[in-house]
Amino acid sequence: MKKLIVFDLDGTLAPSKSSLDSEMASLLHDLLGVVRAAVISGGAWLQFERQVLSKLKQDERLANLSILPTCGTQFFQYAGQWTRLYAGDFMTGEKEKIIGSLSSVAIAGFKVEKTWGEAIEDRGSQITYSALGQQAPLEDKEKWDADFAKRKKIKAILDTLIPKFSVRLGGATSIDVTKPGIDKAYGIKKLREILGIEVKEMIYVGDALFPGGNDYPAEEAGVVSIAVRGPDDTKRVIETMIACLNNAG
Repeated sequence: MKKLIVFDLDGTLAPSKSSLDSEMASLLHDLLGVVRAAVISGGAWLQFERQVLSKLKQDERLANLSILPTCGTQFFQYAGQWTRLYAGDFMTGEKEKIIGSLSSVAIAGFKVEKTWGEAIEDRGSQITYSALGQQAPLEDKEKWDADFAKRKKIKAILDTLIPKFSVRLGGATSIDVTKPGIDKAYGIKKLREILGIEVKEMIYVGDALFPGGNDYPAEEAGVVSIAVRGPDDTKRVIETMIACLNNAG
């Protein structure tokens, strides 16, 4: 029997930079009543607070939920309040190198006509480039790079500019840069170490499980993975999991 269900956030539990809707929040609460769960995303802790935790029922079931911001470079658990267990932030020189490279990519033919907010965000243990800006409307974000082709080209440039770092496609318009070897496989490893749950006892659910996608390292780590096309798919997956786990019990 599986003991841990791991979810991506943007594009999986909710649309990019959006909050869980009431149906998803209710399903996650039900799921936490029968199995442990975790959410790993490139987003910062504040994004989790706004998108996920503020929408969940505040009860004892939160103890079954682990939160891993910035692709697992931070880890939060709940015991009456949320506590950060670790964080692996960049050093100043590393940040300068990454931000400079991301800025040069924007200049090299990929700059867009309009942005909403800052395009480059320092999340401590991750630097994120959002082509249309951090506050871009979802409709515009979904249209800009629906086939991932633009960001794959940007990733190829970054791989040559900052080869010592890990570069992954993130949400609808974003690219996440972390320390080498830091991706969602790292988050899976931390879940195994901290929760004492083996990889074979986990299931991963995400919308970017293709090579180069930021969910793909979880599959490479050996986790049984379920690809979804969006939150509606995820809801049906959760419903099925709840039914199966209840019957198994």
